[in-house]
Amino acid sequence: MLVTAGYYVTIGETFGMSQRGGSVMSHLRISRESVLSPQIPQGRADIIVGLEPAEALRVLTRYGNPDVVVLINSRVVYPIGVITGELSYPSLSEIESIFKELTAHSWLIDATIAAVELGNPVLSNIVMIGALAKTALLPICRRAFEKEIARNMAADKCEINLRAFDAGAGMIENIVD
Repeated sequence: MLVTAGYYVTIGETFGMSQRGGSVMSHLRISRESVLSPQIPQGRADIIVGLEPAEALRVLTRYGNPDVVVLINSRVVYPIGVITGELSYPSLSEIESIFKELTAHSWLIDATIAAVELGNPVLSNIVMIGALAKTALLPICRRAFEKEIARNMAADKCEINLRAFDAGAGMIENIVD
C-alpha cells in the first residue's frame, strides 16, 4: 500500500526465535525521499505495533522516545517463566499506565478476540492493520488495503480480510481518549 502511494519502504531483518515460540521483532522504515537503512536506530521509533503487551513494552524500552506512539494487541501470551511460576507478569492496567507514561499516545485493543470472532485468530494481524489505518499515523486506508488484497489474495479470502480490517478500524473509532 505504501509503495503504491509513492513511499520508499525498507524492511529490516526479523529478529527473534519464532521457530521456538520466542518473540520476533521486525523493522519497517518508510520515507518519501529515500531508501533508509533497514534498522531503526535505538530510541528513534515513530510507531510501535505490538502483538503482545509485554513484548511491545520490551521494544518500547529500546526503541521508544517521548514522541513514539504505540498500538498494542492486549492478548497476553505468558512466557515460560511465568507459566512455571518463576516470574510474574504485570497486569494490563500496569502495562497500560507504563505506555501512557512513556509514549505520546497508545492504544490497547483486543485484536485476537476480534479475529477469533471472525473465525481465525491469525486474522489478528489484519485487525491490527485496520486499527493502525484508523489512527491515521500512516497514509493507508481501507480502499488501498482492499486493492492490495484483491491483487495478492484469492477472492475467497478477500472478504474475511476486509472484515478483519474493519473490525480493527472500529476498535480505534470506539476508543474515547
